[in-house]
Amino acid sequence: MAIHPTPPTSSLPPLAKLSSCTLAQISQAIDNLRAIYATPPTPPKPTLFLPKPKFLPKHLIHDTTVPDSGYASAEGEDDDSDSILEDEGSEDQFSFDLDVLRSDTFEREFVIRWLTGFTVRSDMWVYAPEDETESDARASLVDAAASLLASFAGEEEEEDITRTFTFPTLPGVGTSAVHVELNDAPLLTDDHTSVGLQSWGSSILLAERMCLDPAAFGLVHPANHPLRILELGAGTGLLSIAAAKLLASSTNVPEIVATDYHPLVLDNLRANVERNFSSSGHSVAVRPLDWQYPMYEGLFARSFDVILAADVIYHPDHARWIKACVERLLMSDRGVFWLIIPIRPTGRHEGMSSTVEATFPRASDLETKQGRELAILTVEELSKHSGIGRADEGGYRLYKIGWA
Repeated sequence: MAIHPTPPTSSLPPLAKLSSCTLAQISQAIDNLRAIYATPPTPPKPTLFLPKPKFLPKHLIHDTTVPDSGYASAEGEDDDSDSILEDEGSEDQFSFDLDVLRSDTFEREFVIRWLTGFTVRSDMWVYAPEDETESDARASLVDAAASLLASFAGEEEEEDITRTFTFPTLPGVGTSAVHVELNDAPLLTDDHTSVGLQSWGSSILLAERMCLDPAAFGLVHPANHPLRILELGAGTGLLSIAAAKLLASSTNVPEIVATDYHPLVLDNLRANVERNFSSSGHSVAVRPLDWQYPMYEGLFARSFDVILAADVIYHPDHARWIKACVERLLMSDRGVFWLIIPIRPTGRHEGMSSTVEATFPRASDLETKQGRELAILTVEELSKHSGIGRADEGGYRLYKIGWA
């Protein structure tokens, strides 16, 4: 199908009226921007006739001497966009040349301001509908807008960062401190499942506590078999690697399995494991695991003594999927599942922490009945540490979950 791009100044909806915009309207706007700015330039073609005149979008007089931060007031955006829309008139009957639109400085600056304002205001728009499917579709459009905005930032790419962590231990553990070196890779702006490319505050806090008191977290070998540890949504592998180093001096070699879903996260996870252990062998296996459609075979055919997970709730279904996996993979007698999540009072992931307690009942609330059920045994509120975690994290909640 031929592309008929429309000048952004005459097609993007006013941000001041974003709350009233439908999914279809924003989707059409994003698709139009993709057609203009995400499509490779058309190679020149030889022609034996005069080309048709290229129609340029009409621009209002605009003072470009004052830079626009992209955070203009609602009134300003409303007036600006409405005026431009009123001027579109007869231009709609023509198909504007794609290369001309792409190189138009005024249009480009207008798009950058609009995308910036849209992503900043997106939370209210994303979660306005009661239908969860539409909210997910709206969130995908916000990701697409963020990806487009990132493409305007220039050709410079964010570089990987090597982070070194040193966690103190108590006497008798076998080592004075646990040292972990990790590679934090840039996030993919258009894919939320790539969050595991970076180390988050919750995993750092849990690793610190594990190193100070391994026995409290079940990191001691059972009498009848080697300790088996599973990490869900391992990301950079901080918890798995720290646990392996804590137990390195043990006579019984533990079996530790670090899992994640995104292929690039798994690649980075394997590299981090190799970075922290000698080439002669290490005690952390890396495997893919899809919580929604898990395959209980290979290393997942037997249960685990300890399951760890940090900052893994980014969707209302995640807690439910995780519970199903833990019910299948946690040892039925003394197994324990440690889950730490950040409390995000604002933003796209506001309230995700509440899905944990909606999925896992409190052990104290269970009525006497036959059989056992996974339940929350204890909950600990942790304050945010200076220099650790994202700006939208107000604190952390550490759950000890087991059979009750």
